[in-house]
Amino acid sequence: MPRNQQILLDNRPAGEAVAGNFKLVSNETPALQDGQVLVRHHFLSLDPYMRGRMNDSKSYAAPQPLGQVMQGGTVGEVVESRSPKFQPGDKVVGMGGWQQYSVVNTGQPGALRKVDTTHVPLSHYLGAVGMPGVTAWYGLVKIIEPQAGQTVVVSAATGAVGSAFAALAKARGCRAVGIAGGPDKCKYAVEELGFDACIDYKLHKDAASLSAALEDACPKGIDGYFENVGGMVLDAVLPRMNDFGRIALCGMIAGYDGKPLPLSHPALILTARLKLQGFIVSEHMEVWPEALKELGTLVGTGKLRPRESVAQGIEAAPEAFLGLLKGKNFGKQLVKLI
Repeated sequence: MPRNQQILLDNRPAGEAVAGNFKLVSNETPALQDGQVLVRHHFLSLDPYMRGRMNDSKSYAAPQPLGQVMQGGTVGEVVESRSPKFQPGDKVVGMGGWQQYSVVNTGQPGALRKVDTTHVPLSHYLGAVGMPGVTAWYGLVKIIEPQAGQTVVVSAATGAVGSAFAALAKARGCRAVGIAGGPDKCKYAVEELGFDACIDYKLHKDAASLSAALEDACPKGIDGYFENVGGMVLDAVLPRMNDFGRIALCGMIAGYDGKPLPLSHPALILTARLKLQGFIVSEHMEVWPEALKELGTLVGTGKLRPRESVAQGIEAAPEAFLGLLKGKNFGKQLVKLI
């Protein structure tokens, strides 16, 4: 059996996460039992939610255990099978974690899913046609519930979740406005992702300045907002929300180092009668087939053209992850393992 390089969570961050929180080890891959398959990972996914799980604190999911492989999504190929459900050569998506190989019990519901790479590249099943894409779909369709002609806004517009947002919103007849960091990301958002406008938050030193830019980009106000960032960005959006607007709260990456993110004007939620709802997409598996079908069609027809940042080799995962938390990625952040 092949040797398997793995990255473990060695110790918990004290404030900002650092490379020293992780440890690279090498182990023998165990022999398969009946009902198991061996998957060789081609790509592993890096996602902001992983930072929260590095802390030993109460959240929607159990903390990442110390001394164990960092948890996360993977795509790859079955290389050995002792299960009638999978054959060697099958392309699959699962939660194999930060390692080169995983042994998967195929009797566990949802542990491994075959995917078709005829029209959708394998790596996209970790992004636009995977968990991030379904996250964008759920927040927009089920919480924001947009109507044709309405204006919807998303922060982190060129990230893995935000990238899918414009195509989904435009398909519903909406004006889609993004917030991203830097002129290159904003240009990509408009020219390739289909946003009607994109605001570079790095040009604005405070919420009032960013809010004024939003007013220019959204002359009819904001009907729906998809939040990935929090902090100053949320403070800038709230004054621009229309009465009875809807906010889907997916992430608050501005606060992932553990510092509180105070809200400057929470009374605006009341005066504008806003609906603000946080959600975790893994708790809504009933919508995944519908969402994945639409997302796969958008990618296959070229209406959704997601970009990827790809680090090379398992040992590159920690630094790529730390860069993701600081916005250094352009699109979905992946690690290529083969």
